[in-house]
Amino acid sequence: MTKQFFQIAVFLVLSLSLLPTASANICLEVPLPRSSEYDYEDNILVDSYDGIQIAANLFTPKREAPAAGFPVIIFVNSWVLDEHEYLIQAAQFAKKGYLVFSYSARGWGCSGGEVNVVGDKDMLDISAIIDWLLANTQADSGNIGISGISYGSGISLMGLAKEPRLKTAVAMSTWGSLTKSLYQHETPRLFWGFLLVSSGFITGTLDPVIAQNYFNLILNQNIPETIEWAEARSVSNFVHLINERNAPVYLANNFGDNLFQPNNLLNFYERLNVPKRLDLNQGTHASGEGFGLVGLDNYTWNNTHRWFDYWLKGIDTQIMQDKPVTMAVDLSDQRDEFSNWPIDESVNKTLYLKPRGLFSNGELLQSPYHPWWTRTNTIISGLDTVATTGIPALSAILDGHLKIPVKTPLSLVSRVNGIVFKSQSLTKKMKIRGIPKIKLHVKPSSSKLQLNAYLYDVPPSGVGTLITHGPVTLHSAQAGKVVQLDWEFVATAYDVPAGHKIGIALDTFDLLYGVPTILPYSVAFKFNSDLSSKLVLPLVD
Repeated sequence: MTKQFFQIAVFLVLSLSLLPTASANICLEVPLPRSSEYDYEDNILVDSYDGIQIAANLFTPKREAPAAGFPVIIFVNSWVLDEHEYLIQAAQFAKKGYLVFSYSARGWGCSGGEVNVVGDKDMLDISAIIDWLLANTQADSGNIGISGISYGSGISLMGLAKEPRLKTAVAMSTWGSLTKSLYQHETPRLFWGFLLVSSGFITGTLDPVIAQNYFNLILNQNIPETIEWAEARSVSNFVHLINERNAPVYLANNFGDNLFQPNNLLNFYERLNVPKRLDLNQGTHASGEGFGLVGLDNYTWNNTHRWFDYWLKGIDTQIMQDKPVTMAVDLSDQRDEFSNWPIDESVNKTLYLKPRGLFSNGELLQSPYHPWWTRTNTIISGLDTVATTGIPALSAILDGHLKIPVKTPLSLVSRVNGIVFKSQSLTKKMKIRGIPKIKLHVKPSSSKLQLNAYLYDVPPSGVGTLITHGPVTLHSAQAGKVVQLDWEFVATAYDVPAGHKIGIALDTFDLLYGVPTILPYSVAFKFNSDLSSKLVLPLVD
C-alpha cells in the first residue's frame, strides 16, 4: 500500500509539471563586501545565440594581468541553484589571480529560456559566454577551465567535449551516462527523479520534455525515445572528442550518490585517454564537495585548486605525481590510492549461492553448489522487507559523514517477501574495492519483476551493516520461464573485519526505485548443477 500511494504522489507531481506554466525562476542579486583583492559584478547578462540572456557574476583580480591575460574559471550552477552557488570558492580563486565567471544555465536563476539538460542550447550558451569573456575582459584565451557540481558538472564535461576553447574541466557529483544514471538495469530512479522534477518545477523553467521523459521511465512507455534523449546528454558518447584533443579531466563522485551512481562514471573514466584524476568520496549526491561551498576544508575542493593551478597557471602542485584514483573507505578515515582503474591489483572473489532450507537461511559457499536435483526458493512481492537502503539521501549522509550506517537484523527479513544468504565467518579482513556483481536464475510468475540485492557486513550479532546494494528490473520477461539475471551493485570501498560474515538479502521493493507493477507476483530462485548462482566481490590486499 505504501508504494502504491508513493507512485500515485509521483504521478500527480509529474502530471502537474507537464502543465503549461509561467516561469518559476528564483532570480536574486547577492551583494558582497568590497574587497581589496578583486572586483565583483553581479548584474552581468550575456546574449546567447537565440537572444536568450544568461545571467552571471564575475570576479576580476585587482592586479596587473599577465601578458596573456588572466586564467579563467567558468562555474556552472547545480540543479535548483543559480550563479551565486560558488561565491566563496570564486572569491578564493580570484584572490589567487583567476578571473572567475559563474553563471546560471538557461532556465535557472535570472537566466531566460527553458532548462535544456546539457543539450545543444547549453553548449551554444558556453560558446557565447567565452565570446563575451574574450571581448569584455582580460581573459587568457589559452587557459580557460570549467567546473560545476551535479547539473553544472554535466554541462562542464559536455562543454569540454564540444567547445575547443575550454582547456580542462573539473566535474563533481557527475555522470558519464545519463541513461544509466536514470535507468540502469531498466530500473527507474523513483525518489531522485521525483525530487528533481518537483524541485525544478518550483524553482526553474523546465522544458516539458524533462517531466515527460521521467514519466515515461516510471510508466515504462516511449522508452526508445526517452533513451535517445538521454543518450544525447551522455558525455560517455562523446569521450572521443575529449580524447582527440587530450583535454585534462578531474572527476569526483560519492559512493552513496544514488542519483548519479559511480558505476557509469568509472566506465567513463576508464575510456578517457587523457591526463585524468578520479576521487571517490563517501556521502550522498553533492555532499562530498558541498561543505567546500561554504568555505570548510574539503578534499575535493583542495584538489580542484591544485588541478586548476597546475593546468591553467602552470604551477607544479604535484597533483599529477599523485596516484590518480582514490577511494575513501566507508566508516573509516582511510583513503586508498590506486594507479589505475580498473585497479591493477584487484582480484575477484566468487561466492556461490546455496538455497535456504525450511528453517535456515541460504548460504554463500566457496565452491559451486551441485545438488542432485533442482531446488527452488520462492518469494512474493507486495510487501517490503526490513532490508532497505534506508531513508533516501539522509542515510547516505549519516553513513558517509557521521559514520552511522544502515543496519538490518537479517533474522527479521521476511521469508515470504525476501531471502537471505550468508557466508562462513571470514578468517581475515576482506577489503572490497569496486563493483560487486551478482548472477541469479529465477522463474517469475509475471512478465514484470524487480529484485533489489543488499550486500551486508554481518557480525556475530546478526545485525548486518549495509555495504552496498543494486536493483534490476524486467518489464517483458516470459512468465513461467527461467531467466538468468546478471547485474551490478553500486561501487563501494568497504572493509569487512575478520570474524564477520558476508550476507546478501533480496526482495522486490526499495524506496529509491520505481516498481514495474503494483500487482503481486512471485519469484522462484532456481538452483541446480547447470544453474550456478554467484556473488562476485572485487578485493584488494
